[in-house]
Formats: sequence, structure tokens, C-alpha cells
Amino acid sequence: MKIVTIVGARPQFVKTATVSKQLREHKIQEVMIHTGQHFDDNMSQLFFNELDILKPKYNLNINNLPHGALTGRMLEQIENILLVEKPDWVIIYGDTDSTLAGALAAKKLNIKLAHIEAGLRSHNEKMAEETNRIVADRISDLLFCPTITAANNLLREGVSESKIIVCGDVMKDSVLHFMPKMQKPAVVLPEKYAVCTIHRAENINNKNSLLNILLALDELCSTIDVVCPLHPHTKNIISKFNIETDKLKIKFIEPVGYLEMLYLLHNSSLVLTDSGGLQKEAFMLGKFCITLRNETEWVELVDNGCNVLVGDDPKKIIGCSIDNIGKIIDLNSKLYGNGDASKMIVQKLKEYIQQ
Repeated sequence: MKIVTIVGARPQFVKTATVSKQLREHKIQEVMIHTGQHFDDNMSQLFFNELDILKPKYNLNINNLPHGALTGRMLEQIENILLVEKPDWVIIYGDTDSTLAGALAAKKLNIKLAHIEAGLRSHNEKMAEETNRIVADRISDLLFCPTITAANNLLREGVSESKIIVCGDVMKDSVLHFMPKMQKPAVVLPEKYAVCTIHRAENINNKNSLLNILLALDELCSTIDVVCPLHPHTKNIISKFNIETDKLKIKFIEPVGYLEMLYLLHNSSLVLTDSGGLQKEAFMLGKFCITLRNETEWVELVDNGCNVLVGDDPKKIIGCSIDNIGKIIDLNSKLYGNGDASKMIVQKLKEYIQQ
């Protein structure tokens, strides 16, 4: 039995950690392809090292290109690798360009395809991620959904119920597994702080949106310190727009690894982010989340009062943040399963491989 796993971005590194562990325990051979979509060492290699993830057999180093060129080059190289490896299944995660390229390569070669974190919808078709996830879901043979909501999305789109498996969220598996190993970042942290990340194209490619968010965070610093690990691309855009961060009260720090991010989240009083993954991690660690977007694929967090959508509106960012500092989230909620998603995924894959 052989499975090829395709990853390329931070959330996928985190998600594959517990699934790969289960594959090893079931003695299923896994070959990993890293597309190189996240090319900064702190955003890539660090995660493989600290999470003890299988070293990629192939590292394509494809990055820093427009979406079409990025996806095309990945598709070409992944297809060549699949022709050599001849796997029984290909596993893809989430909604990145790496996900889409992997899905297309597998489908064109008639290799069975499993999509982990299937069925999510933000209903914002301007997001590249929305296109990626819709196409990947449409052509996958098994769809592992983190929630009932995700499964219902697929059923409404006409996907056969026989392909859909509600397994819970592998990110919950990772949070539970790695929390005891969390590490304090090598920076001086305020006693009480909010943690914030910004990287979405709609927030950083528009100067007005980026300024709205940064100036709102700066004002929020009058109430609570804000610690912001700065994504490399966001840092470059800030520099391009000549935004003088040294005049802001925000505490910008270098990108952190997963274990350090767990520490930052665990010890924070509030989370602000435009990241889908961080919205869930905040919830899993009992933190209220201010989402710097106008929509989210994780609708159950909003429906259950754990998350509020504020976009780039400064008044909403400041007001909602102040209202929810230190708000406690019910950790007994089972929105994302029991922490055994990886085990269920591998058991189901093994059943299908043996058929």
C-alpha cells in the first residue's frame, strides 16, 4: 500500500502530522511531496522539524508566482512524480494552490484521491481558496469533512453521500497532541496581550484595508498590548506601501513555529486573525476570535458565539475586541470532533485500499 501526500503551506504541515503518524502505525507507506509554496524557513522547514513530520521525498521549491503559473508548474511536476511512484491513493489537504494542483494531477492519472478538510465554503467566489476547494471536492473520491456543516454543503452540491465521511478536524488532533510540547517564543511578552495575524490577499494587497487594520490595532494597544507575528509576505507588502511600523505600538515579532504559536494562543486574552486555521485553534484553546474578514468557512464558530466577523472596519475591530477581551469559550463543545479524526481517516483509507 502506498499513499502520496501533497503539502505546501503551514496549515497543511500541521494537519499532516497526526495523519502521517497513523499511517506509520498502520504500516502504510507514505511518500510526501512538498510543493514549496511556503518558502520562508520559519514557515516551512521549522514546522517539519518541530512536529516530527516525515521528511518530504520531493521538494519542488515552486513559489512566489501568480496563481495560474504556480498551479501549472506544480501540476506538471506532481504528475511526473505520480507516474514514477504509482500510489494507490493521493491525499490532499485544505484549499491552497498545492491542493488544487495535487487534485488535478491525481485525477488526470486516474489515481484515487482523498481530500481532508473537504466541504468548507465561505461563499466568496473572489477568494482563490474557494475555487480550489470546490474543484478539489468535485473530483475527489473520498471527502473527509471536519463538520456536519461541511458534509451538508457537499450534499447540497450533489456529491454522492457514499463519498462523504464526517470525521472531525485533524487540527484538533494536532492541538491535543502538541499542547504539552508548546514552547515560549524567544521574545519578551507582555503580561496580558492579544495575538494577531494578517496575511489574506484582500487585507494586505489593498493599502487602505491594511492601514485600517494596523491603525485599529494600534488604537487597541491603548487597552491591551497586541503581539503580531508578521508573515513574510505581509512584511514585504508593509514595506512596499512605506508604512512606518516603528511608529505603531503593535509588538511585531518574527514568524513563529507551531509550538510557539500554541504558547502565544494559550496565554493570550484575545485572538485577531484572517487565518482560517487560527480561528479554529483559538476556539480549541478556549479563546474568543475577532476575524478580520467579512465571511468565514468556519460558520459554526460564529453561530456558536465564539467568533465575530469584522472585516477591515476599524470601529468594529476596536469595539468587538474591547468587548471580548478575556472572554472564556466552552472547551467542552464538540464542534470539531473528539480528537480522533486522523485515526478514522486512516482506517477508512485502509478499508478502501484493501477493497
